[in-house]
Amino acid sequence: MENNFSRILGERLIKITTISKDTGIARSTLTSFYYKRGKGVSFDVLMKICDYLDVELSEIINYKPLSKKNKEE
Repeated sequence: MENNFSRILGERLIKITTISKDTGIARSTLTSFYYKRGKGVSFDVLMKICDYLDVELSEIINYKPLSKKNKEE
């Protein structure tokens, strides 16, 4: 799974604090997501981030499933 949140914020020069204030998402949640430390993010948070950044979920998180060969092992 690839998390592009930090790249998007860097390209747009957007601070975590700004997103937190504008969306109501806890700064700690955004920081964990930014630094890829969190084990999970709620759909509600992901939707708010997508709406705020005006991007599709696939632009923030890119998931490629394991190949069938790897699944069978």
